[in-house]
Amino acid sequence: MAKQRDTLRRTADALVAATNAFDVEAVLALFTPDALIDDPSTGHSFVGHTGIRDYIERYFVGYHTVTRALSLDVLSDNHARVRVDFTGDFGHEIGVLELSLNAKGLIVRMNADLE
Repeated sequence: MAKQRDTLRRTADALVAATNAFDVEAVLALFTPDALIDDPSTGHSFVGHTGIRDYIERYFVGYHTVTRALSLDVLSDNHARVRVDFTGDFGHEIGVLELSLNAKGLIVRMNADLE
């Protein structure tokens, strides 16, 4: 379980760092080509690298969103819940990112929502 927790932590940290740097290509490198982001707070799901690019450009780059990880709970070998603090042009929100990884440590699904 320690190895999986380390992989989940590294992936979550890399995702936060890439979004905070507004580095869309680095974000995409963390996801499988057919990954899905489901974000009810936006009313949309985003599929594949094209959809994920749209999501990151619109909601992170476009709103100058800065994310800070507050906690990470490992839910299973390849699934974690990251509680995050978001600030940006929209103000301040607390949210949750649920990450599901494949065996190679790439994100296959992210459920994102605000608390």
